[in-house]
Amino acid sequence: MFNGIGVSGILLLLVIALLLFGPNKLPELGRAFGRTLREFKEGARDIMGDEPSAKPARQEIQTVDVEPAGQEPAKAYGEANSANQRRLPE
Repeated sequence: MFNGIGVSGILLLLVIALLLFGPNKLPELGRAFGRTLREFKEGARDIMGDEPSAKPARQEIQTVDVEPAGQEPAKAYGEANSANQRRLPE
């Protein structure tokens, strides 16, 4: 935010603000700025539809095991594999 200003520049701005507004007015200005910033953030959240405490809902995924008709998958693979090994090469 204050990339090119540096520490001495920020101190100079604070001294000028103190001289312009006085020591009694600066806390009031700070509070007003804080309230404005808070209201702005709340308005932005309302517009965007984001709520800070709301977490995305978890959806459960159902899995379905597909088996060949009447056979278990491991057994069917084993039987087919053994049948191919018993064949003589042509």
